[in-house]
Amino acid sequence: MGVQILYIEDDRDIGKWASQDLMERGYEVVWLMNGDGAIEKAESCRLVILDVMLPGLDGFTIGQRLKKKYPGLPILMLSARTSIDDKLQGLEFADDYVTKPFHPDELAARIEVLLRRSGAHSAEPIELKHLKIFEKENRIVNCETGEEVVLTGKQFQIFTYLLQHVNHILTKEQIYEAVWGDSYIDGDKSLMVHIRYLREKIERDPANPEIIETVRGLGYRVRL
Repeated sequence: MGVQILYIEDDRDIGKWASQDLMERGYEVVWLMNGDGAIEKAESCRLVILDVMLPGLDGFTIGQRLKKKYPGLPILMLSARTSIDDKLQGLEFADDYVTKPFHPDELAARIEVLLRRSGAHSAEPIELKHLKIFEKENRIVNCETGEEVVLTGKQFQIFTYLLQHVNHILTKEQIYEAVWGDSYIDGDKSLMVHIRYLREKIERDPANPEIIETVRGLGYRVRL
């Protein structure tokens, strides 16, 4: 049985294709066209996708009520509103905010991040290219060879930190401070060396990495 998601969206066309895409990715989707019954339905769900513009109660009100009832339930807001005030209002209770139009791959990636943060996927492996990553067990398996990929503690910390922010560019400063717990000093090569060794272990071709991407002048990114 897949992870169950509550999806509240009044636009029939968007709701239909988004629900279908998520179901094809293995999720179970409970789709409502307004907030009626949301509190009851959310009890069996692991995540809520919530549109802002709804008939009756708006998404902000529904989201606040859901968060009050289920504080640990991740909520992802969807909205055509792009103003910073609307985003800030949503993020007072929501865990993420995606503006319309959105690509289904982006929505799926953000859902994965929220589920991992909430522990909903703690026992399930993450499949990435030719790898299966078991975060809870600190273990990675190369699916092509069946062999376990042995990483040092720092290498695993770097990799899982990138996975927690999949599809987002992370600066050297962000990664260093998260993994080492200290301020990054410009010119320090420690992170670069660790990523080089990490790529040698997880990439098919370390000289042309397809898992950990270098974004020149900015930092690193893992793409799903």
